[in-house]
Amino acid sequence: MKKVLITALFAIGLFSVNAQSVDFGLKAGVNFSTLRGENLSVESRTGFHVGAVAEFGLGDKFSLQPELLYTQLGTKGETGGDFKSEYISLPVMAKYYVFQGLSLEVGPQASLLIGDEFKLADGSIADVEIEDFDLGLNFGLGYNFDNGLFVQSRYTLGITEVQENPDVKNGAFQFSLGYLF
Repeated sequence: MKKVLITALFAIGLFSVNAQSVDFGLKAGVNFSTLRGENLSVESRTGFHVGAVAEFGLGDKFSLQPELLYTQLGTKGETGGDFKSEYISLPVMAKYYVFQGLSLEVGPQASLLIGDEFKLADGSIADVEIEDFDLGLNFGLGYNFDNGLFVQSRYTLGITEVQENPDVKNGAFQFSLGYLF
């Protein structure tokens, strides 16, 4: 985990040296998450995310946007169970501006578990072993308005297993609203 964070911070520092412009901001939004895996019968769970962003301009068409987010994920079972997980996430998005304001975005996301709860249908709490680290890949679209407001939508595809038995991975759609200063 330390290696991933150090590498990400080094990359951010390297790009900031060459950046033509730097903007900082805040964002918040809604998550629609679930767990993916064989023979899972689950529904999506609604949560939220909030945090800070920076955008390093690398020319007219490209930028790099690291973020530091608190995010809620999880799922609901069809029989009434509810799994909630909370992460501190570090996505680093490479952005390509198709035209003024509209960007295609892709990048890795490293997340550290800070809390989880698995509530059974009868209301009791189950003890479930969840991995402390989650790695994902993000794909999305964004639009930056001239006044500093921006909107983004993305899908986070979990790459690492959050639980070994059964093999399950996170997946989430995120919709965000933010402001760059």
